[in-house]
Amino acid sequence: MAAADLDRKRLYHIGNLSIFMIGLGFAVRANIAPDLQREIYDPIDLANSAAMVGEALGATFTGFALTLLFGSALVDLIGMKRMLLLSALGYVLGSLGLLAASSVPVGEAAQALVLGSLLLTGLGWGAVEAASNPMVASLYPEEKTHRLNILHAWWPAGIVVGGLLGVGISAAGLPWELNVVILMLPSLVMAGLVMKAVFPVTERVAAGVSYGEMLKELFRRPLFWVFWACMFLTAAAELAPGQWVNISLSNIVGMQGIVLLVYVSALMFVMRHFAGAIAKRISSVGLMLFSCTAAAAGLYLLSLANTPLLAFAAATVWGMGVCYMWPTMLAIISERFPRGGAVALGLLGFAGGLSIQFVLPLMGGIFDSAKAEAAGGVAQLSNLSPEALAEVLRYASVESFQAVAFLPLLLLPVFGLIWLFDRKRGHTQPATV
Repeated sequence: MAAADLDRKRLYHIGNLSIFMIGLGFAVRANIAPDLQREIYDPIDLANSAAMVGEALGATFTGFALTLLFGSALVDLIGMKRMLLLSALGYVLGSLGLLAASSVPVGEAAQALVLGSLLLTGLGWGAVEAASNPMVASLYPEEKTHRLNILHAWWPAGIVVGGLLGVGISAAGLPWELNVVILMLPSLVMAGLVMKAVFPVTERVAAGVSYGEMLKELFRRPLFWVFWACMFLTAAAELAPGQWVNISLSNIVGMQGIVLLVYVSALMFVMRHFAGAIAKRISSVGLMLFSCTAAAAGLYLLSLANTPLLAFAAATVWGMGVCYMWPTMLAIISERFPRGGAVALGLLGFAGGLSIQFVLPLMGGIFDSAKAEAAGGVAQLSNLSPEALAEVLRYASVESFQAVAFLPLLLLPVFGLIWLFDRKRGHTQPATV
C-alpha cells in the first residue's frame, strides 16, 4: 500500500511509542544497574562486579545488534506489524525474567536469568529499530533527517519518564523491581495499537528494487562502509556513557547519576525537534561534525566534574553533542543509499549495538582495574573504610569516563573531509530510489 493511502499520523504515533518504550528500557536498566551489582554481582565477586554488570548490560546490546542484523533483512518478508509485535513480546518476557532473577538465590541461576532477560529486551529493542526506522523513511521520504530525529526524540522522552520514576521509587524506598514492572506497560499498549494498524512496505520494496540490487547498492559503495565504521564510535560516545552513568557519575559527583541522565535526555528531546532546520543550513554531515566535537569535550568534562553544578554544565555539552548522532546517522544512510532499504539501516544499527557490547564491559574492566589500583590491591578492597572506598570508586569512575572521551575525536577528520567534499560539489540532497 502506498504511503499516501495510509494513516501516516497514526503510524507515526505508533513509531513514537515504540521508541519511547526502548528509551524507557534504557532508563530502567540504568536505574537497576546499581541494584544488580549490589544484590547479585558483589556477593559473587566484589573485585570484578563492575565488569560483570557491564557484561550483563552489554547482553542487551548483543540482542539489539543481532535483531537488527537479521531482522532488517526479514522485515520485508514478515512485515513491520509482526516485527513490532515481536518487540513487545521481548520486553514483556525480559521484564518477567528480571523479576524472576530477583527472587532466586544469588548464584549461577540468577546470573543466567539476568543475562537472558537483558538479551530478550535487547532483541525487542532491535525489532523496534528494524521496523520503525524504515517505516518513517517510507512515510516521509522528503524529510528524513527531520522526521527521524523527531521519531528518536521519543527515546530521551522515555529516559526522562523512566529516570524520574526510578528516582521516585528509590526515594520512596520501594523495591527496585517496580522499575521492571513499569517497563511492561508501554509494550502492552503498543501491541494493542499495532494489531489494529495497516503498515506500509519499505522504500526498497515500493520501488521494486530486488534483494540482489539492494546488496549491490551497499557492497559497490565504499562510502556506506565508511559510515558503517563511524557508527561504531558515535554509538559508543552516546550510549555507553548513558548506560554507565548511574554507576559512575553517582561516585564522581555524589548525586544520583540518573538525575543527570534525565536532564540530558530532556535536553535531547527538545533539540531533536530542530535537527531538520539545522541540517538544512549545515547539512547532515556538518551536524555530525559538530556533534563529535561537543561529545568529546562533554565526556572529558564529565570525568572532571566534582560538583553537581559542574556536572550539569558538562552534561549540557555532552548532551548537545550526542543529541543528533543516532538519528542523523540513520538519516544520512537513508538519504544517500535509499536502494539499500531496511538492510542498510539495520546494518548501521547493528554496528552501533555491537560497539556497545564491546565498550560497556571495557568500561567496567577499566573501572575494576582502577578500583584495585587505587585501593592498593584487590585484597584491600574489603578492608577499606566507607570514606576510603568512596574515594576509590570516584577515581575508578573518572578513569572509566575518560577512556571513552577520545572516541568522537577520531571521527572529526572523517566527517570533516566528507563535509568539505559535499560543499565543493554542493550540499547533498536525498537520493531517489
